[in-house]
Amino acid sequence: MKYQYPFGQTVKTLVQQDRTPKKVFVLGVYASAVHARWKRNGKTECTALAVASEPRIFWDGNIEEAKEIISKISIPKEAGTLEPAGSHLNGPSAKVLDEHILGTLGYTRKDAWLCDLLPETRLNSGQVKVITERYNPLIEQYGLNKVTIPERPNVFCDTQRCQEILSELKESQASLLVLLGDIPIAQFLNSVADVPYKSLQEYVEIYGYGKATAATIDGHTINVLPLAHPRQIGALGAHSEKWNTLHQKWERNK
Repeated sequence: MKYQYPFGQTVKTLVQQDRTPKKVFVLGVYASAVHARWKRNGKTECTALAVASEPRIFWDGNIEEAKEIISKISIPKEAGTLEPAGSHLNGPSAKVLDEHILGTLGYTRKDAWLCDLLPETRLNSGQVKVITERYNPLIEQYGLNKVTIPERPNVFCDTQRCQEILSELKESQASLLVLLGDIPIAQFLNSVADVPYKSLQEYVEIYGYGKATAATIDGHTINVLPLAHPRQIGALGAHSEKWNTLHQKWERNK
């Protein structure tokens, strides 16, 4: 099924584009989106409305790319205008990944194969609220499309998706698997490997934060490194001071 954003763009599946062998495989939760500031009648309706799929997985929020993508979105004059959201509202997780995870490990993007449990964006509660209260009342009046993107689920990865990720992991030839937060541990790793932990907290209690350990996945041994989600690492909105502090300590020690 093709899902649609506000003002008509179609949700795209975001996967690794460079399929050459890599050193590290990074598994996140679900894809983000390009966000725009939506203005109407001289006021801001939303500071960061999801309006299009990112141009690539873990996009860094490049402002020129944001401008180009948003400029192609057709919006009735009466419905307002769109412009790129603030620089901290597009690609923040990617910046954390590059600077505070890959960089700390001595890698660059060229060394990494990137993947998400769910390779499409979903609506969080904030997006649902603004669409319901600000966008939906304008649909009939201005002939706008209905937003059909599902809300953020609890399950991001079913059995079939686990096998798809496993195939990517093999294709990548990476010797290190980095898991971002609890969900990739619970919904992927625990499905394909027999490990004595189901969360980042349990991992840290056994091995410590930022220490890779070996796991057997589909008959092959690979080093596994569970880390905090970029939201925690970068203090992006609501976050845990505990995980932020632990990660900073790990970076200093590295």
